[in-house]
Amino acid sequence: MTETRQDMAVSESETAPPRPLPRWLGSASDRAALLVWFFWHVGTYIYMVLAAPGRTEAPMLDRLTPWDADNFIIIAEWGYDGSPGMTDAPKLAAFFPGLPFVLRILHWVIEDWSLAIVLVSLVASAVVAVALSRLSDSYREGTGTWTVIAFFLSPFAVFLLAGYSEAPFLALAIPAWLLARRGKWEQAMVVAALASSIRISGLFLALGLAVMFLTAENGLRARGWRTLPWLVVPGLPVVAYMVFQWTRTGDWMEWKNVEAEYWGRYAEHPWQTLLNTWNRSLEEGALQTSYREEILAAAVLVALIVWQLVRRRWAESAYLVPQAVALLAMSSFYMSVGRASLLWWPLYIAVGLTGARRPWVFMLYVGIAAPVMAINVGNFTTGAWVG
Repeated sequence: MTETRQDMAVSESETAPPRPLPRWLGSASDRAALLVWFFWHVGTYIYMVLAAPGRTEAPMLDRLTPWDADNFIIIAEWGYDGSPGMTDAPKLAAFFPGLPFVLRILHWVIEDWSLAIVLVSLVASAVVAVALSRLSDSYREGTGTWTVIAFFLSPFAVFLLAGYSEAPFLALAIPAWLLARRGKWEQAMVVAALASSIRISGLFLALGLAVMFLTAENGLRARGWRTLPWLVVPGLPVVAYMVFQWTRTGDWMEWKNVEAEYWGRYAEHPWQTLLNTWNRSLEEGALQTSYREEILAAAVLVALIVWQLVRRRWAESAYLVPQAVALLAMSSFYMSVGRASLLWWPLYIAVGLTGARRPWVFMLYVGIAAPVMAINVGNFTTGAWVG
């Protein structure tokens, strides 16, 4: 008996492979990363609403743009001389121009500065989610989603929500690292240069990339010395910014000097820095939890560096060690160590890789990190400092 055309069509439809999705939708791993990013934002915004009663009546955007965010906005609107009548305008030199430049461009279409900087963090954190997932998969396939979840549950993930520089920096730094792992060195250095225009952390990124180039199979041994000059590219925005500040103030290191003057960031013995932070946690009751979180973050950084060295991950170590020096020995007390932990992507990759093999370890991490993250979201968005 012969089949009808309708029967043949049904039979073919049952055996035909599913039609692939358009390339612009990315891979399944990319889509999973974006779902984590989306639902994390939904959850944190809900928590912001629930945390507000009795603690703050400030508008949502104001709660997401305090302190550093306000400084970025002032630079974007008025420049490094500050707004009219601003008495502490010299401190603005501590903030690199990359993010204010982006805000200035966005202002052509988004009039509200606060909305613009929050949208930058929103979009940048989406880029971070996908890039971090791909980077984790480059170490071990199938671990990307675990790593992204670990990242967004960081105790200090609120700075991905607020108008700060962490998300824009990571949206460039992680793709640069991924490009380098794939042997695309020229592109990696250009992207890293863009990251350097946002934070001085770009120099730490540059050092890590340089060590990767010297040690990786697809680096110096494959490309030869002709690629070596590209390693200086990430440092060019920093040099340009130093020249700019010299033309304004006559000081090449103006950005560093104002950090010492306004935030107490000057060289100190590491043990004294630790002691100073502990004493502050005892003397300043309102910031006790914040200072102790800083101490715990510092301990995590030291342990992470030791782990990377044991695993002989030289590039990751070269990226992390200068951060430890800057955060733990170039400041009179621990400041923004917790916030800087968002930049330690080897930490979240380690959690993701371990969690994929040992789910109980991942559950332990979630059980500790998620409540702290939620509390810090509530505290930061109601006027308290965290990290």
